[in-house]
Amino acid sequence: MPRQTYSASDAAHALGISLDTLRRWDRSGRIRTERDERNRRVVPADEVERLRGADAGSSARNRFTGTVRSVEVDGLLAQVEIAVTEPARVVAIITRDSAERLGLRAGMSATAVVKATSVMVDR
Repeated sequence: MPRQTYSASDAAHALGISLDTLRRWDRSGRIRTERDERNRRVVPADEVERLRGADAGSSARNRFTGTVRSVEVDGLLAQVEIAVTEPARVVAIITRDSAERLGLRAGMSATAVVKATSVMVDR
């Protein structure tokens, strides 16, 4: 029988976010949670799949959402630095064309999509 709900901790892990982020998302309405008989926060499995579904076009599972700190263009490449909400910093080297197509500017929101040894940038 498929899983019906996740504990808050398991849902956060499945989504690649911290438990604190999951709680913030719950308070802001970004994620729908329920309470079990002991009043613990649980997340319906379909809600986890809905949020993971935004990644349907890619098999990458490690996503770090944050704010673009800088975009440095040099020739055909652009270095994008993203300050992520987790205690980490991600720096990606992408093509200049990609940086321009995404319209990346310091201060805007962006997501670092990490797969194997590559870092992709998505908005």
